[in-house]
Amino acid sequence: MTGTVDPDRLALLEWALEAARRDWHVIPLRRQDKRPAGHAAKYCPATGRCSDGHKTPEQRATTDRDLLVAAWTQQPYNVGIATGPSGLLVVDLDTLKPEEPKGTPDGATSFAALCERARQQAPATYRVRTARGGEHLYFTQPPGVRLHSTAGRLAKKIDTRGWGGYVVAAGSTTPDGAYEVLDDRPPAVLPDWLYEDLKPRPRPAQGHTVAVTTRARGYAAAALRGEVDNVATAADGTRNAVLLRAARALGRLVASGDLERGEVEEALSRAASGNATESQRYYDDVITRGLDWSIAHNTAGGRAA
Repeated sequence: MTGTVDPDRLALLEWALEAARRDWHVIPLRRQDKRPAGHAAKYCPATGRCSDGHKTPEQRATTDRDLLVAAWTQQPYNVGIATGPSGLLVVDLDTLKPEEPKGTPDGATSFAALCERARQQAPATYRVRTARGGEHLYFTQPPGVRLHSTAGRLAKKIDTRGWGGYVVAAGSTTPDGAYEVLDDRPPAVLPDWLYEDLKPRPRPAQGHTVAVTTRARGYAAAALRGEVDNVATAADGTRNAVLLRAARALGRLVASGDLERGEVEEALSRAASGNATESQRYYDDVITRGLDWSIAHNTAGGRAA
């Protein structure tokens, strides 16, 4: 008996391939959901594609047609676009939640006010209507620029998705509705007046030194101080990766008993907070994940990292 073709799967695959044709890097999202498919970092088996460390959705995003066909052959995933690798900066105009007071400006209203203050017309660019009635405005990042995701930086109810983020692509559906293209023109370059509000802000001069107190000696103490210094001086765009590598490296010494976990967590947390672009909770979660992974793979009976 021949199998039947799932029309939903084919339609979603076509949206994924269309995104790849635009050179946008695609990730599968859970069916009827906005979350990436696959396992979370804390459940990483450290095998297969993650044998050299957990791969984030951004790292797994691809434009490879064969990989996309193979993925959507398995099930009708929703389509996600990793904005950073795709060279995109997407402005997310959110809607109001039911519990929010009437008269509160939504994302579209706030964006119109931004345009008015800048004495600019609303940019003509690729636009997608979101499942809850908001909009995604797609822009290309200016040459030589690496903008990260922001939350509320432009205005309330306006987020942006750049490096470190992703958006749900047109063609996807959730229980709230469908994502639909409103304007299919190619994305415009991010206007200068928006870039001025989103560009990295200058940081005050600082020594980038973090005092490290430890009872450890020799190699373990030197390793702790070295990794803390690496995190404290990491450049924007690299800090998360540097922090994760540091936690995994020091986790080996926690597993061997040469360092205490508490002192490692405290030192790395202070190093990250001194030059932060994310919340402290975010950095502490990265530290926890890195230490958990390394300790699990470097204890007796575990696999060497």
